[in-house]
Amino acid sequence: MPRTRLARSLTTLVTAAALVAGSALGATGAQARPRPDQGGLRAALLRVTAAGAPGAFAVIRDHDHPGLDRSLAVGESDLDGTRMRTDARFRVGSNTKMFTAVIVLRLAERGLLDLDRPLRGYLPAGTLPPGWPVTARQLLEHRAGMYDHVNDLLEQSGEETTAAFEARIRNTVYAPRDLVARSVRHGLQYTPGSAYAYSNTGFVLLALAAEHLTGRPYAELLREGITGPLGLRRTSFTVPAKRIAGRHITGYLTNDDPGRPLLDSTEQTASWIWSAGAVVSSAGDMDRFLTALLAGSAGGLVSDDSLRQMTRALPTDVTGIGYGLGLRRITLSCGTVFGHGGIVQGYQSQAFATPNGHRTVVVFANASNNGAVTQGLMNVLDPAFCGGSHPSGPGRARVGAAHTVPAVEDSRV
Repeated sequence: MPRTRLARSLTTLVTAAALVAGSALGATGAQARPRPDQGGLRAALLRVTAAGAPGAFAVIRDHDHPGLDRSLAVGESDLDGTRMRTDARFRVGSNTKMFTAVIVLRLAERGLLDLDRPLRGYLPAGTLPPGWPVTARQLLEHRAGMYDHVNDLLEQSGEETTAAFEARIRNTVYAPRDLVARSVRHGLQYTPGSAYAYSNTGFVLLALAAEHLTGRPYAELLREGITGPLGLRRTSFTVPAKRIAGRHITGYLTNDDPGRPLLDSTEQTASWIWSAGAVVSSAGDMDRFLTALLAGSAGGLVSDDSLRQMTRALPTDVTGIGYGLGLRRITLSCGTVFGHGGIVQGYQSQAFATPNGHRTVVVFANASNNGAVTQGLMNVLDPAFCGGSHPSGPGRARVGAAHTVPAVEDSRV
């Protein structure tokens, strides 16, 4: 879509029809969404830093009611004492999966890929064994039975996480097909389509298919199809370059030995996670991306039909959490939100939006391998979307009650 047409579309997103009705989060017009709970936000963020993160932030953008926008930061962006900034760049981890899913859905819209045919037909010969029936749809839903290659790289028995990072992550450059080969050696874990099990390898496969079908590198597909048209100037994919260009936040890996300091893990090739988690972005760019994505055809990224498929979330083994095509659905105390989360060594974030994309929330902390930080960051979502008080009723928290959002299965990456 030409930039001028896309710009006009984005300016009119606030008038697009809601895709999902019946949720306080999706309400527009006379029925405004809940006001963010400023006190609850600050308290939740302070719990994140108390749990071990140097800093944390929450950025809320409400495109119907700009007066409800909030940007709140606590702590530091590095251990030198630089205050946390909400406009700086960071590694978004598995939020990358949303970008990869958009690339795949756009190929399907062009007729270059059938989501329900075996993906091996869209891959370089030999990438998957003959007869493997896994489809793009199953990979997008984490229901393909693919072993997660990350388990081999980060979960070696008896080895410290920080040692594994230095030995196999920070400086090592992996070819995407080698990551897939690690998974294939384990065989299919279950009959594709019969169960849910989170696997980063599936999103490596999807990007390999996109490259094979188009003859273009993943970074170009990302830039030409998403970041360029949307003007996401702080979003990039530079694997295997280790540095983050421009103003960015320092990421820290929590040491398994509590007596040792946090390890600066900012610089890493990110080739070990590639199209499943290596994008660098900012809160502002994630807001613009989610707003456009959840507007469907009006946003210029995917069609309304593609968006319906992406948001048709199936249950997972975590209550209140569903997963569609590269999008996670979370049930909060006042309704459902769509987006994703991501943890890559040193960074973790959650990026979600109301079903119509009119309010987005990006929360972030610069420490990983710390379950208390992960859970604390998830708990920032409810005060950001639902405020301090909201109607009680079936499936809703009582007025003023804390609402815990379960930490989900991509907590390592």
